Amino acid sequence: MYVRNAWYVASWTQDLEAGKPFAIDILGEPIVIWRNEQGVLTALEDRCVHRLAPLSLGRCEGDKIRCMYHGFLYERDGRIAEIPGQDKVPETARIKSYPVVDRHSWIWVWMGAPELADETLIPPAVGFDNPDYILGRGQLDYDAEARLINDNLCDFSHLTFVHAESFGPGEQFAISTPTVAPLDRGVRFSRWIEASPGRKRAAGNGAPSDTWRTYDYLIPGVLVMTGGDYPVGYAKARDYAPPHIDDAIGGVTFTSQAVTPMTEKTSRYFFSWGPHVRHGDEKLRDLLMNLAAKAFAEDKTIIEAQQKIIDKTDAPRVLPSAHDRGVTMFNRLVERLAKEEQQRDASAA
Repeated sequence: MYVRNAWYVASWTQDLEAGKPFAIDILGEPIVIWRNEQGVLTALEDRCVHRLAPLSLGRCEGDKIRCMYHGFLYERDGRIAEIPGQDKVPETARIKSYPVVDRHSWIWVWMGAPELADETLIPPAVGFDNPDYILGRGQLDYDAEARLINDNLCDFSHLTFVHAESFGPGEQFAISTPTVAPLDRGVRFSRWIEASPGRKRAAGNGAPSDTWRTYDYLIPGVLVMTGGDYPVGYAKARDYAPPHIDDAIGGVTFTSQAVTPMTEKTSRYFFSWGPHVRHGDEKLRDLLMNLAAKAFAEDKTIIEAQQKIIDKTDAPRVLPSAHDRGVTMFNRLVERLAKEEQQRDASAA
C-alpha cells in the first residue's frame, strides 16, 4: 500500500537529456518522460493506444512524441495529434499524462489525481544547485518492495550490524533509541551520540566528539538528513537540544535519499551525500561517496535476501522492537493517507 497523491523521484536531472525519451515504472505504471530543447518537461503513459508499443522507444518532436512502431504522434496532454494515413483522430483516444517537476536535481512525478498536484508537497531535498554543500550522487535498483527499504531507513539500529565494515558506528545505534516525532507527512528522527569514537573516514582527525544527526522521513519515501560533530560535552551543555551549526568542529554533511516503488517487487533508490562547504571539499565528498557505495550495497544485500525469505513465508509477520517506533509511525501514516485516497476515489465514483 502506497500513497498516490505524492511526488515520486523518477530520475536525476543530469540524466535526462533534451530530446531523448526516458522510461521508468512507478507504482507499476509505465511512464515516459522527456525534456524539449527549451527545458519543458512532459510525462506520459509509456503505452501507445494503437498496438501498445512503448513510446520510450519513440522519437521526440519538440513538445510531442512519436511512436516509432506505426507513427502515432502525441501531444503533451496525451491526446493524439496525428495518425499517419488517417485524417480523423478519435477524440477519446488518448493516454494518461502526469504532472512532472524538476527540483532539487531530481525529476518528480505526481502519481495521484492531476488536479490535486501540489508542488509545495515536494520534500525539501538538497540538490546540486545548493551552494552550501558539495554533493555526489548515485542510485541502486533493488529486487525488493519499496516498503522494506522505507523500513530500513526508519530504523538506524541496523547500522551497528549491517554496516560494521563500512560506516562502523559502533554499538551506539543498537543500544540507544532516537527521539521520534510525527510530522504532517512524515516522521522526524534526531539523536545525540556523546563522546562518539573518532570517525576517521569523515572528520579526518579521529578525535572523539559529540555527534548530532537529524533527519525527516517524508511521504512517499524521501530522507533528508544533516548533522555534524561538536566538542565533547557540547550536547549536555545544551541540555541535548539541537545544536548551532556554527559551533560544529567538523563532519557537517547533508544527504538526500529517495525510494521509488517501480513494480510490486522492484524499487529504485536514489542518494546524494556531501560535506558543507565550510567543513569539506571535493576530496571529502569522494571519500564519503565511496563509503556510501559500500554501505548501501550492504543494505541492498540484506534487504533483497529479506524479500526472498518473506516470499517463502506463509502469512509473514514481524516482531516489533523498541527501535520500530518510527517504522510504525511512518507505515501507519502511509496506511491512513492511502485509505483516505481510496475513500475519496470511491465517493467520486
